[in-house]
Amino acid sequence: MIRTTAAPVTRSPSSCPQVGRTPPAPAINSRGLRKTFGSIVAVDNLDLAIRPGEVVAFLGPNGAGKSTTLDMILGLSRPTSGDARVFGMSPRQAVDRGLVAAVMQTAGLLPDITVRETVQLTASLFSHRIDAEDAMRRAGVTDFASRIVKKCSGGQQQRLRFAMALVSDPALLILDEPTTGMDVEGRRSFWEAIHADAERGRTIVFATHYLEEADAFADRIVLMRHGRIIADGTAAEIRASVSGRTLRATLTCAPERLRSALTDPQIRGQVHDVEILGSSLTLSSTDTDAVAALLLSEHLAQDLEITSRGLEDAFMALTSDSASTPSAGASA
Repeated sequence: MIRTTAAPVTRSPSSCPQVGRTPPAPAINSRGLRKTFGSIVAVDNLDLAIRPGEVVAFLGPNGAGKSTTLDMILGLSRPTSGDARVFGMSPRQAVDRGLVAAVMQTAGLLPDITVRETVQLTASLFSHRIDAEDAMRRAGVTDFASRIVKKCSGGQQQRLRFAMALVSDPALLILDEPTTGMDVEGRRSFWEAIHADAERGRTIVFATHYLEEADAFADRIVLMRHGRIIADGTAAEIRASVSGRTLRATLTCAPERLRSALTDPQIRGQVHDVEILGSSLTLSSTDTDAVAALLLSEHLAQDLEITSRGLEDAFMALTSDSASTPSAGASA
């Protein structure tokens, strides 16, 4: 299990959201969190602590338990067992105090009013709130504030949901697959707005299946599989947890001769994930230098390229069905 050791982000008090209303406690603290649906275990004894000011990505394949975990943190779903605390209180209490807000995939919007009217209406529901125009500016919706909601694109509607979440000036913002269905430009604009807001010191937790979003934006990645945390750390730490490097080359011999050469005692057991497509060779190894020496000395390949394994390689290695399952006591 990888654990992040980075210190929480330090912000000046004047820039932090909800200063004076945020209790001096972890933003999120869960112990033994478990959720079942009949015989299906969606979340399995999850232990997790997130400090104020962190930007954390929940990453994992479909059905890993990301959304179910966030639902319990938001108080939308009750755990079968275990406990989740948000700023030292129950999720429902934290939501009621306006300390938590969420941007969900399909949160309902009133289709026949304008973007500005939607944000103003949302702001009227909170005693503690920021100016609606300020929320719209931060969320990047000012340019289409006069547009009827049903005329907005999917990306614009997600930014509207972001503006609605900001009006209560929450200390914790949770986003569940917020850019699903957006085009590349829409995703870029959305994350630019989120990134700018994170600089103010808000704790942000988001679930995504886009690896590049987690890699580029999160301070810390929590990788889930089958309802359990299997890795928890920075993107660099998770990449480093998967041993070996990737070698790519152009074959100059028959594939059968290469496969025979890879049984050499010097590298046996150190080569895996061998893929041959025409004359292109890709493989992973814990000792790529030795493999490269063999390929070159035996004139088996040319144009060799050796690279470190990326986040996608780590994701596939850690979440595949052949990966080992962490013990029940593993924690973040």
